Formats: sequence, structure tokens, C-alpha cells
Amino acid sequence: MTTDYETMYILRPDLGEEQVEQAVTKYQNLLRDQGAEEIQIQNRGKRRLAYEIKKHRDGVYIQLNYSAPATAIAPFERAMRLSEEVIRYLTIKQEIQEEKLPKEEKEKPTKATATPATV
Repeated sequence: MTTDYETMYILRPDLGEEQVEQAVTKYQNLLRDQGAEEIQIQNRGKRRLAYEIKKHRDGVYIQLNYSAPATAIAPFERAMRLSEEVIRYLTIKQEIQEEKLPKEEKEKPTKATATPATV
């Protein structure tokens, strides 16, 4: 059974464009090897951090949205934790929202229309 996840990670700002692409490809392949599907990658670019992390004031933000089995997350995060190019990461489980019916269909009028009896 697969679940939808979102992972945001921050790469060191001193990496070149090629190195960033290599890192993104590396983590994408790692997820695929673990059984992930529908991987969507968004490179958010170089941004200023709110506070200093590992002596860096800037970072390259990468967002991944994917469907994967729960067993795929631990090896993926372990690889990021051991990597020197990733300075911070966060993985969250996405809630699957059920399709909601419009209000009109939910609240059907149940008024009984009584006709006055004529005697």
C-alpha cells in the first residue's frame, strides 16, 4: 500500500547547478529503488534561511511529492542525514481528502408538504 508524502530538503548554497542536479537525481533514484511512484520535483531555488544552519545563511530548496510505501522513508532519510550536501530535510505524510459533495446535495430538503384536507 502506498501513501502520499512530501519531502522538502535544503542543499548547501555553495553547490553548483550541476551538483544540485546530481543530488536531485540521486535522491529521486533512491526513492524509485525503494518503490516510489509519481515523483514530482520542484526546485525552489536559492533562498535566505531564517537562521544559520551549519554555518550557512542561504540554501537551495528542493521539494519532492511522491507516493511510496512506508518502508521507503527510513532509508531515504538516512541517506540525507549522512550526506554532507543536505543541511536540513523534512518529510511529511499527506492527508488524502475525500471528494466532498456540494452543500446542496448534502442538505436535501426533507419537508413534508401537507395539503390541507377539505371536508
